Amino acid sequence: MESTEICRRLVPEAISWALTRFTRLVTGAQARWIGCAPVPVQRVYFGNHNSHADFALIWASLPAELRRVTRPVAGADYWNASAIRRYIIHEVLHGVVIERSREDSAVEPVDVMAEALKAGGSLIVFPEGTRNTTDELLLPLKSGIYFLAQQCPQVEFVPVWMDNLGRLLPKGEIVPVPLLCSISFGTPLQLQPAEDKDSFIGRIRAALLATKESAQPGE
Repeated sequence: MESTEICRRLVPEAISWALTRFTRLVTGAQARWIGCAPVPVQRVYFGNHNSHADFALIWASLPAELRRVTRPVAGADYWNASAIRRYIIHEVLHGVVIERSREDSAVEPVDVMAEALKAGGSLIVFPEGTRNTTDELLLPLKSGIYFLAQQCPQVEFVPVWMDNLGRLLPKGEIVPVPLLCSISFGTPLQLQPAEDKDSFIGRIRAALLATKESAQPGE
C-alpha cells in the first residue's frame, strides 16, 4: 500500500519534470518578465491563444515554486476526451476543467475558477475563449475574465504574450514542430472600484497588445 502511494505521488512529479523540459526544449523560449517579477503572488496569467501548446508554455516558463500553485483552466471537451489527457490535466497539471457549453454545465465556469482562486492558487486563462486561427492579433475577448475579477478583485491579472506557438502546434496537430518561440510577461492589472465590463475588457486587451509591443526586438 505504501509503495503504491509513493508511485502515485512520484509518477506525476516525473511527468511534470519531463513535460517542463520537453516544452522548453521544443519551443526554445526564454521567459521575459517585462512588467513584473516571478514572485509568489496570487495571479491570473492571461494569454493570447493560438494552439494547444499555449498553456504548457506559460506553465513551463514559471519557476518550480510557482508551477506548483498555478493551475491551467482547460476545456472539458478536449481534456476529458481520453484517459491520457484526463491523467495529465488532473494529476500532473492539476488543471481546472470547465464545461465550455452552458448546456453541459451545472455550474457557471466563472464560479469554478473563482473557487480555485479562493482556495489559494493561481490560474492560467485565455480570454479569447478559443484558439485564434485568423490573421487578427486577437479575437474579441469574452466577458468571463471580468466576472472572475469581480469575484476576486484582490488578484493580479498578468498579461502574457506568446509568438510562434500557432506554428509550433497548429490546430488539429498532435506532434509539435521544433520552432523558436517567445513568451513575455507584462504589467499586472486589477479591477478598479466600480469599473464596468467594457472598461476592464478594454484594459485586458490593451495590456496584451502592450506586452506584445514591449517584447519586440530592439525595444
